[in-house]
This record gives sequence, structure tokens and C-alpha cells, in this order.
Amino acid sequence: MAALHTKAVNRIACALMISLCAAVASYGQAVSNAKGTKQKVANPLNDLLDEARKDIDAQKFEAALEPLQKVISAKDDFAYAHFQLGYVYTALGRAKEARPEYERALQLDPKMAEAALNLGILLLNDEPPLAVAPLERAVELLPTQSRPRMLLGLAYEKSGDPTSASNAYESALALDPKDNEANLHLAQMYIRQSRFLEAEGKFRAALAADPESRAARLGLAESLEQEKRPEAEDAYRDYLQAHPEDIEAREHLVHLLIASEKYDEALVESEKTQSHGAPSLESLKLRADILIGQKNLDEAISVLRQAVALAPKDAVLRGGLGRTYLQKRDFANAAQELQNAIKLDAKNLAYWKDLTTTYYLAGNYPATLSLLDEVADREPPTAGEWFLRALCYDKLQQTSAALETYQKFLEADQNRNPDQVWQAQQRIIVLRKTLDRKK
Repeated sequence: MAALHTKAVNRIACALMISLCAAVASYGQAVSNAKGTKQKVANPLNDLLDEARKDIDAQKFEAALEPLQKVISAKDDFAYAHFQLGYVYTALGRAKEARPEYERALQLDPKMAEAALNLGILLLNDEPPLAVAPLERAVELLPTQSRPRMLLGLAYEKSGDPTSASNAYESALALDPKDNEANLHLAQMYIRQSRFLEAEGKFRAALAADPESRAARLGLAESLEQEKRPEAEDAYRDYLQAHPEDIEAREHLVHLLIASEKYDEALVESEKTQSHGAPSLESLKLRADILIGQKNLDEAISVLRQAVALAPKDAVLRGGLGRTYLQKRDFANAAQELQNAIKLDAKNLAYWKDLTTTYYLAGNYPATLSLLDEVADREPPTAGEWFLRALCYDKLQQTSAALETYQKFLEADQNRNPDQVWQAQQRIIVLRKTLDRKK
């Protein structure tokens, strides 16, 4: 959606340039009238202004440069001439030359709204923080117009001030509820502020105004996804029907289908993300998730190995491959991949815990106890970890340690896992009898 900013600014700028042609003419006439009553401008300057205005009306902007430059050379304190020259430079794409003319016009006439607005538009794409001040001035001078507020919202947004941006968009919509550009930008700001329900409402309003709006369709799907609403799937399908080339949106749909355990449909959609070349890393990850959901572990391992080959230092991939080997009870490969994951990200306790389970199921109880010690150094043991530790001591016939640890499990579990509680209670009875016989 970021591309919307530049396109919006360009569309708005073009529209304003067209409307400002009329504003320039009316402003010039007003200035000429005022000059006639307050201070008389020499006829040659009037003639030069008229010549420039005719060239501007005919869109002969290059021709308008010379007469305007002559006017300013003769009378540098004439705000309207500086504004006209800035306008001509803007039309010719000479922004660096336009900027000082608008600034000079504002310095001479602080109430010239057109100069403030054009200066703000000029700065909006390349220097948005600098666009804020002139656009604030334009809003102040044009209190009944929504467009300056819309542009000010863009300036705030691109300057990293989401709260002020939202306020500006809201005030633009208060003046013109049909301003779909402001509606869309406000909806996107709401998403960034985690105001997903409000964003949904704005995207729906934008779609009501323009049912074919790409940004509104995608935004609605994103807001529904963030709200964890089941309608998000259909919203993405609707969007992708019109824009099937959007791989990122399709990946969002695949994630939703996986979460809903619609693995067959997810697989079909994931295959649409494949290009004619080699599969991407993200597409391999998605395919592996689907295959794991389908319990097709052999193919999932094959896909994960392809992904690991593309990103050998991706700890999550290594951990996922290790966990899949563990599901297949291939303990040797599971241990190797989980150890690789730990080397890449030792702070992720999930890898340590999965490796602990791997060693236990493989019958390596000393290694299991060692890893449980590592985990306990990083966080307090859970009831499940006390139970696993007790089982290890029991298997190793360390009677006293097993008895003590089963009791710690019972204290920690508080009867939340009745099967394990029953097993621990029975083992405690046996272990106590064993200790009594040794006395």
C-alpha cells in the first residue's frame, strides 16, 4: 500500500495544478485591482504580467518565464509575480527553482494560500517534514476546503506522525465525506494503529464509493484478517480474483487456510504462488506447513530440506525440520537439526525443549537430564518438565531422586493432568517400598 502515497500526491498535485490555473488568474486580477487603488504599477509591468498570464493559460510555460523574470527584476517585492514564476517552474518540472519563488511569495504575502499550498505539494514527496509547515498554513488560510487537510495528513504520515495524520484525514472527511482518498489513507492509518474495526469500516465505505478500488479491497481483507474474522478468506479470494498476480496477498490467504486446517485448498493456492523458475523460500515454507498439516511428513521433510538449502542459517527452518524428524521418530536427524537451530539461536527455548524430548524418546536419559538442567537455568521448571525429569531418574533407577521429583511434579501440577498425577502417585508408592526394602 505504500505506493498509494506517491500516486495520491501526484494525482492531487495534477488536480490542484489545474484548479490553480483559475486561482492564479483570479488572484492576479485581484492583485492588479489592489495595485490600481493602492499603488500604481508601471504599465510595462502590467503588460508583462498580462503576457505571462496568457502564456500560462495557453500552457506555454517556457514562454512565460521571461516576462515574469523581467517583472521581478524590476519589482522584487511583488508577491504575485514570485508566485506566478514558482507556478511556471513547477509546471516545467523545475522544483528546485520553484521552491524559493513560493517561499519569497509567502514572505511578502503570508496570507497567500495558493503559495502555501503549492510549496507544500512541492515538498511532499521528497521532504515531507518540510511540507508540514506550509500545508498547516494552507489549512489555516483555507478552512472550508478538505484537500489541504488531506495533503497535510500525507505530510504527517510520511513524516512518521500517525496521530496527527489521522486527525488531519478525519478533519478532511468532516468537510468532505466523499473524499475517498482521505478515506483510504485514514483506513490504512487505523490498521497501523491496530484500530482494525475502524479500519474495516473505512475500507467498506471506500468500496461503497468505488467497488473496483484495489486498495480498498486489499485493505478490507487485511483488516478482517487482523480481527481474526473468518470472512477474511473470502475477502482475499475476492481481491485475488481481480488481482491474481499479487503473490503476497495469496500467501496471506494460504496462511489463513492453514490456520483453518483447509490443507487441500491451501495447497492449491500455494501452487499459484510458484513462478516458472525455482520455488521461493516463502513458498517452500508454506508448502511444508501444509504437508505437515496433512501428516505427509516424508514430503514435508523433503520440502524443508530444500528450504534449508536456500537459507542454511535460518534457525526457524532448522528447528522446524528437527521437529518434523521428531514426529517421524527419526531421532538422530531430529537431534542434529535441533542442535543446528540452537547454535543459530541459543535463546529460543523451544529448540532446547524439543531436543530434550528427542533425547528422552531415544532413551538417552542422562542427556535428557542435562538438557533439563540447561532449560531450568533459563526459566523455572514447568510441571511437565518435573514429570519428565522424574521419569528419567526412574529409568536410571535413581530411586531417591525419582521419588523427590515426582513429589515436586505433584506440587507443581495441582491435579491439572490427572493421568500423569495418577502415574506419579503409583510410582511414589513403589519407590517408597523400594527404599524401605533397602533399609
